[in-house]
Amino acid sequence: MPKLPVISGKKLIKKLEKIGYSVVRQKGSHVRLRNFNNFNCKPITVPLHKIIKPGLLCQIIKDANLTIKEFSNL
Repeated sequence: MPKLPVISGKKLIKKLEKIGYSVVRQKGSHVRLRNFNNFNCKPITVPLHKIIKPGLLCQIIKDANLTIKEFSNL
C-alpha cells in the first residue's frame, strides 16, 4: 500500500476539483465541496490547515471513492 502524501488543505481542494468536486460554501477555516457530476460521491468538508492529518486524509480519499494510488497520481 502506498504511503499517504503530506498535503495542505488548499492543495487537497485543488486535487478534488480535478475529479469534479466544486466548492459549495465556506465557514471559517472549513470548506465544503460537492461533486455535481457524480451524486454517488459524498459531500466533503476540508479544513484549510497547513497539514491534513493522515486519518482525515484517508477518510476524505475514501469518501471521494478513490484509492491512495489514484489520489497520488492526481
